[in-house]
Amino acid sequence: MTAQSLLTTLLPLVADLSRELPEGERYRRLLQAMRALLPCDAAALLRLDGDWLVPLAVDGLSADTLGRRFKVSEHPRFAVLLSSPGPTRFDSDSELPDPYDGLVDGLHGHLEVHDCMGCPLFVDDRPWGLLTLDALDTERFERVELDALQAFASLAAATVNVAERIERLTLRAEIYREASGQQHKEMIGQSKPHKRLVEEIKLVGGSDLTVLITGETGVGKELVAQAIHATSTRADKPLISLNCAALPETLVESELFGHVRGAFTGALNERRGKFELANGGTLFLDEVGELSLTVQAKLLRVLQSGQLQRLGSDKEHQVDVRLIAATNRDLADEVRNGRYRADFYHRLSVYPLQVPALRDRGRDVLLLAGFFLEQNRSRMGLGSLRLSSDAQAALLAYNWPGNVRELEHLIGRSALKALGNCRERPKILSLNAQELDLPDVSTPLIEAPADTALVVTGDLRQATEHYQRQVISACLERHQHNWASAARELGLDRANLGRMAKRLGMK
Repeated sequence: MTAQSLLTTLLPLVADLSRELPEGERYRRLLQAMRALLPCDAAALLRLDGDWLVPLAVDGLSADTLGRRFKVSEHPRFAVLLSSPGPTRFDSDSELPDPYDGLVDGLHGHLEVHDCMGCPLFVDDRPWGLLTLDALDTERFERVELDALQAFASLAAATVNVAERIERLTLRAEIYREASGQQHKEMIGQSKPHKRLVEEIKLVGGSDLTVLITGETGVGKELVAQAIHATSTRADKPLISLNCAALPETLVESELFGHVRGAFTGALNERRGKFELANGGTLFLDEVGELSLTVQAKLLRVLQSGQLQRLGSDKEHQVDVRLIAATNRDLADEVRNGRYRADFYHRLSVYPLQVPALRDRGRDVLLLAGFFLEQNRSRMGLGSLRLSSDAQAALLAYNWPGNVRELEHLIGRSALKALGNCRERPKILSLNAQELDLPDVSTPLIEAPADTALVVTGDLRQATEHYQRQVISACLERHQHNWASAARELGLDRANLGRMAKRLGMK
């Protein structure tokens, strides 16, 4: 590369240092410039986050790579790069597995990376992350001067430093929470609905407002609650969770408010409830729509006054708790039907927060798939676990009635089945559309009986709802009114089927 072409490549990056750009765009330009300076098949910028490397930008790698989280101890090449003071090039015959094997974009085979080099990035003299370059040609980097990569790494570190300073100035807090030594529970996504949700979390997180998180089953409402707590002034205090649907009504009050010895049969010792355990911090009530009217009334009093009484005691306890609640029910509809207290509902929904369904998040499904693929790769001891192009297309086309939870279970199940079908343990395991075992989106999930003609007259919506009632009723008859079995046949989450039945006047 001539001096003139080098300047042409690097000057835009230098100019970008003084411009306010979205973080993703800034890093995308950085990788594009690096590939122009140092030709390769794939490049990536990864941030070191504890024991994990988080991809911030990739160029030439599959879309799901951005959703993966690489544990350094499980990827020896990454460990070598991070322990080196400068650039490192691996021999083409290196026995160390490459984390990007099978992930180079546009390839349909299980090709392995054959030439690889990388460089650590330092910000304020501390390791910040990595730049990596990979090629399928075994001799691609032979003529590359490592000094050129080191010089580019210095410019990359300056770019990262600028981006982080801008982030601090605009108070853009990171949204994840570390749980008991495990990987950060990160909110992954780049779609507009996801970004809007993240912005709302940042907005309400710094307040003490009560938040009501709504959304379909499996969208990640608990993760949203954790993110709100992590961005609040109470982040260093406990976050206590309670699933209101997992306990019988007789125990809910004891779990919430605690009890004294002898308050009821089996109360052998005094016990603090969730409110007292969360004092100074946050209490997260999941499935809050399942609470009885009696418990709602008692909760309302605590929320209004901050005072509670343990079961069996007359003593008042003062608590300072921020409440976050979540439900997949339409509580406004529950209020209209007399199944929920209006005053309690309004107390909960000071700041309503709707979590988008996975089907509304576009290509986020591939990022999330990448996250779950890397989890299962590690769990199953595989060198690489990837999606074929037809599998990616199938994930994008599917409707995801069970949302992110369904995707997580699908990836785990499919990976296990695919491995079980292999005669020998593969180095790269690829999941195709057939192994994902998703319903065929090109044909209807439900077919009308051959002897039934669907005649649409008048209002289309009414005709559609009439047909839906017929299909659900027939399915329930076949399963002796077992809603869980009917939901499985209809390809719906049970809670979603219940909501549809309510809307159709069947419940």
